[in-house]
Amino acid sequence: MFFVETLATEGLGNHSYLAGGRTAAVAVDPPRDFDRVVADAARRGVRIALVVETHVHNDYVTGGLELARVTGARYLVPAAADVSYDRVPVADGDVHEVEPGITLRAVATPGHTPHHTSYVLQEDGAPVAAFTGGSLLIGTVGRPDLVEPRLTEQLARAQHASAHRLAELPDEVQVLPTHGFGSFCSSSQAEGGASSTVGQEKKSNEALLKGVDDFVADLLSGLDDIPAYYTHMGPANAAGPAPLDLTPPRTADAHEIARRLDAGEWVVDLRNRVAFSEGHVAGAFNFELEGQLATYLAWLIPWGKPVTLLAETPGQIAEAQRELARVGIERPAAAATGGPADWTAGGREPRSFPRADFAALAAFLERGGKPVVLDVRRAAERASGHVAGSVHIPIHQLHRRIAEVPEGTVWVHCAGGMRAAIAASLLDAAGRSVVAIDDGFDSAQAAGLTVTD
Repeated sequence: MFFVETLATEGLGNHSYLAGGRTAAVAVDPPRDFDRVVADAARRGVRIALVVETHVHNDYVTGGLELARVTGARYLVPAAADVSYDRVPVADGDVHEVEPGITLRAVATPGHTPHHTSYVLQEDGAPVAAFTGGSLLIGTVGRPDLVEPRLTEQLARAQHASAHRLAELPDEVQVLPTHGFGSFCSSSQAEGGASSTVGQEKKSNEALLKGVDDFVADLLSGLDDIPAYYTHMGPANAAGPAPLDLTPPRTADAHEIARRLDAGEWVVDLRNRVAFSEGHVAGAFNFELEGQLATYLAWLIPWGKPVTLLAETPGQIAEAQRELARVGIERPAAAATGGPADWTAGGREPRSFPRADFAALAAFLERGGKPVVLDVRRAAERASGHVAGSVHIPIHQLHRRIAEVPEGTVWVHCAGGMRAAIAASLLDAAGRSVVAIDDGFDSAQAAGLTVTD
């Protein structure tokens, strides 16, 4: 009897999988911190016989190469992928045994990348699950614009064909994608749960319900921004990532934190946005540990810039270090635990700024206030409605465009509060007077604000 276990990496919107039978298993698109995969295999009492990649990933550093090395598993990578390490090259139709009666069949599914390959898990020759990587996702497909702009339309058409090829599998076959749970590798954020079947996708997936021309036109018109750090992930994965080092970073005292800030390095406060707004080290940036830390910090920080982490506990530092390593931020320069009083050098004072909701903004306007309303959502989000008169600078552009923010107190908002907190910390570090709107954008119109398209 086969099994499939899902390992979610929620901050990046990805799933990896461990699947197999009684004695052996295959790890599919494993994360950089593959110790979770090894622990699951040990709990089940199976050895990892195969490690497979659906493609050279653009959104995270893979743990596949090192997992294969430490377990002795065969490392399967699409044959057309341009990589610099030894692996078992996989071509369309290849079948690899996991254990007697459990096999894995490769299915060429170009579109997300030119070499993208899905894998069909078979029990006694019958397909039971399809690991679809960045091809057929739940309700949508992987985006085709991460490789080369000149290939985007060609890959979009290939995505349509690949989705239809996977739809030829029996309706009961599970569809198990790597992307699509908040990942920017998804072409759209479709509604739906964490699991699906081929039959369900035939009824709901845009790639299977539209003709190729309409599908491609809609797909290309709806593509969102690409996180800047994606530029570095593909080359790192093609070269072969170094082994992961999660040993604790060196401890910084308040004087070292001040020196690093004065040198222009990034000091990142991992506490929740409420605690940060109430008091923080002047110049520090707020990226909540419970938010999409890896995605947004890696997106905003100049690549290679040293980063010092601040948190309440060593466990939070370790969790953040693990998340950041998944996207190639290998080692924090330093870290400190405690609170603002522990991190602020003598002669310096912690800073704070107010939080508010949209109702407070509406009331301020009614009293004749003249705020600068800054919308830091992405362009695709703003297109569906925005506060009349607001300034728009997406969060991932704000650090280099702060000089464009008009003079005055800045009331900054996003869709839910997390990105507004990041933006407020960037503005506060630049010496601006700021109010962080910690509220859902759906509340703006109900609060009496004019929302326009």
